[in-house]
Formats: sequence, C-alpha cells, structure tokens
Amino acid sequence: MARVVFMGSPDFALQTLKALGDHHDVVGVVTQPDRPAGRGKKLSPPAVKLLAKELGIPFIQPKRLKEPEAGSQLRTWAPEAIVVAAFGQILRQDVLDLPKHGCINVHASLLPRWRGASPIQAAILHGDKETGVTIMRMDTGLDTGPILSQRAIPIADVDTAGSLNEKLARLGAELLIETLPKYFTGELQPRRQPAEGVTNAPLLKKSDGELDLERPASELEGQVRAYNPWPGAFIRWKGATLKIHGAHALDGSSTESGTRIEYEGKPGISTGKGLLILDELQPAGKKAMSGEQFLHGARDWKKQG
Repeated sequence: MARVVFMGSPDFALQTLKALGDHHDVVGVVTQPDRPAGRGKKLSPPAVKLLAKELGIPFIQPKRLKEPEAGSQLRTWAPEAIVVAAFGQILRQDVLDLPKHGCINVHASLLPRWRGASPIQAAILHGDKETGVTIMRMDTGLDTGPILSQRAIPIADVDTAGSLNEKLARLGAELLIETLPKYFTGELQPRRQPAEGVTNAPLLKKSDGELDLERPASELEGQVRAYNPWPGAFIRWKGATLKIHGAHALDGSSTESGTRIEYEGKPGISTGKGLLILDELQPAGKKAMSGEQFLHGARDWKKQG
C-alpha cells in the first residue's frame, strides 16, 4: 500500500477517495474551504471534507496551496503520490515534485478533448456521443500532462450533467485503482497527449444557463441537460427566473421565437428551429414541478408579453 495524499472537493471526488481508502494508505486530505451556500449563505463544507471526517482521515482546507502551512503539512505527510480529483486549483511545481510518483489526476473526459473546469457539461452541450475518464500525471498546465490510462463510455440521450457525473465518478475510481499499481511498479509509463483534438471547457457562470430562444430547440435541449443541476437552464417569465430542469425538442412551428404554446398538456416555446417542450420546471420561489402541474397554476402561460 502506497502513502497517498488526496486532493478534491465536490461529489465527483467521493468515489475516488473511498476507493483509495480501501486500497492505499491515505495519510491526508486537502480540500477547499467551507463556502457560503443557500439562501441564508450559511457556510457549507465541501463533500470531501465530510467524507474525510467520516473515514477518520486528517484534512486541511487552505485557500491556496502556496500558503506556508499547507506546504509544511504536505511535507509532514510525506506522500509517495498525490491523487487529485476535481480539486479546483492548479498545482505548482513544488507540489508536483514533492511525491516520488508525482501527482495523479482523475479527469472526467477523454483528454485532450475537454480540458478545463466543466468537461462533463461541455461533452453534453456539444453533442458528443461518448466521453470517459483519463488518469494522467499532472504538470503545471491545465490538464496537459501525460496520460496513464483512459476508459470511454457512451453518453445516453437522457443523460444530464448530474447523471453523467455519477457514472464518471464510479468509472474514474475503478480505473484509478487498476492503474496505480502498474504505474508505481513502472509497468505503465505515461504517454504524451496528442497534439490534435484539443478542446477547452471553461469555468461556467450562473448566467450561462439562460436559454437563447433564437437557437434551435435541439441545441437548447442539450443545454438543459448539460446544465442540470448546475448552473441550471432558465428563461425569463413574468419578470422572474423560470428554471428548466427537463425539456425535449420537437420539429415544427412557424411562429416567432419565444412564442409560448401548450403541447399535449405541457408548456412549450417556439425557438429558432422547432419547439422546446418543457417537461420539468421551477418557478421563482417554488419547488420543481412537472410541465402539467405548472400549467394548472399558470393559466396565462400562452398570453404573450
């Protein structure tokens, strides 16, 4: 069993930390600080912190790894490898050089496609038929390091970022545990990423979720799936935000983009090409509901303006 430090923060990282704890000596965890969340902006701990506490693993929460206390703790832990999954910070060279076997990243795409902060959303948004996970040795670039292993899975037509996140989290943990022993013994050597096929998935903002109804309905359906659960797709209605949790595209409609309709008991909207039927919505200040439930309380849905 190798001495390993784990770095990660959100739900995606949990499966990896659990798997590492079952197969290696996880001597410490580095995760992000608690952040304000919810309407009350109460401090909320990252998911990895909660799991580390449950597993009895010591942890630190530095704002930046360059803080002297963080570096001192890493050296005290003396890991043979650092494993990273959705940590949220780029590692400096002194951290990359600290462990004997370097820093190993579990990335949720088939690199070099979708380097960056939002690879799962980007794959759905751009209509990719498959995605996967890459286990790579990190360098100072953004997901540019050499590849140790990869595994692909298809993207289902109904996959959201949330469902795909769960699939890739499990896949990444499994592949990491298969990969590490071969890498530690030298049986598996890192290989450079191809120069061709590089794409980038930038950090998403809340405003990215607003639907542009001039675009085709098929693209908007992909946006709804890609941005569920975050940042969330939405339109403006009656001066407020109307969140769209589920929708599907239909051919047809020659009405002006943005025209609201009813279709088989559900709300719909004309787009630049086709109709977008709203299957699940959440009006401001209310809970999520089906399209049918929404129409029962929104008799003026078809009223324009």
